[in-house]
Amino acid sequence: MARKIIRVIGTLVGIVLGVYLFEVILPFVKVFLDIPRGVYFTPVSIGYYAIGGLLFGLIFYLLTPIFIYIFLRVVGWADSKLKMVPTQDIALVAFTLIITLLIGLLLSYPIYRIPVIGIFISPILTFFLVFIGVRFVLSRKEEFTFVSTLFNRGARSGGAENEVFKILDTSAVIDGRIVDICKTGFLEGVIVVANFVLEELRHIADSPDLLKRNRGRRGLDVLNKIQKEMDIPVQIYEGDFEDINEVDSKLVKLAKTINGKIITNDFNLNKVCELQGIAVLNINELANAVKPVVLPGEEMAAQIIKDGKEAGQGVAYLDDGTMIVVEGGRRFIGETIEVLVTSVLQTAAGRMIFAKPKQDAEKYSGVK
Repeated sequence: MARKIIRVIGTLVGIVLGVYLFEVILPFVKVFLDIPRGVYFTPVSIGYYAIGGLLFGLIFYLLTPIFIYIFLRVVGWADSKLKMVPTQDIALVAFTLIITLLIGLLLSYPIYRIPVIGIFISPILTFFLVFIGVRFVLSRKEEFTFVSTLFNRGARSGGAENEVFKILDTSAVIDGRIVDICKTGFLEGVIVVANFVLEELRHIADSPDLLKRNRGRRGLDVLNKIQKEMDIPVQIYEGDFEDINEVDSKLVKLAKTINGKIITNDFNLNKVCELQGIAVLNINELANAVKPVVLPGEEMAAQIIKDGKEAGQGVAYLDDGTMIVVEGGRRFIGETIEVLVTSVLQTAAGRMIFAKPKQDAEKYSGVK
């Protein structure tokens, strides 16, 4: 309905514009046709008005859908770009524009009165002040913490949560488990994929090394799956930090810029983010956190698949990859036996469970 109304308005504008333009041309037509001046409403003039209105009305009627399409595309593009800009940055730029324009107006007023050159120097001075002011504020936006405080306070008082950006690291993309996490629906907010991360994945996918090439292609497939198959919104950050070379450092800078969280399984990046005060969602930590809790004394079934490092040990694994070291389990390799948990060790690499065969425990305890 709105498109039809806009099309009708566009047609009316075209008719008015056509009549106006042909009215401008009409004096030349009168001279050519030897029509006396001052005579406006003649069959010739009325016909010219009608032709102009109909011609331009038809042109605008046909072009209005194209104008609407272009306008909606521009609005959509601008909206997608503005979503990537933090609200604090928009507020700082708006505040800076107001201040610099006022200062420029005050300074340019006496300069404007300088003969000849004042009219040219005045707008140049105002533009220069605006450019310097905005550049200065954006380069030091981390120091304007009071703006973030105001926005966060307003969000809390209104009872609404700010949209949270989750920035994907290259390691998390190649790992692939992020797809399963997205399917569960526990991940909220907007997934942000930086352009420099895509560039790094492309370089890895083009590597002459077969393993690296497969990892890079897998990462690109994971991103494609997240963008097309998941319900969670995905945005591409087109910007880059040319003064920074390392991708990890760029991710840290991006997280500060858009006030986002980094999704990674890189231990070193995790530590750097903790030092910088940036929130990190570590996939490995999440995997360890959701593993079933096993307490000493519990019984479980374990399939011994290989021998351990120490003499007589056997090694088994749970479905989630947790290693079970069974004392005296070497003789049961290839068999599934009941084991009794003796202790649980949590390491940086994951969780290890130590156990012993249940039949041995019963024998030593004297249970028949």
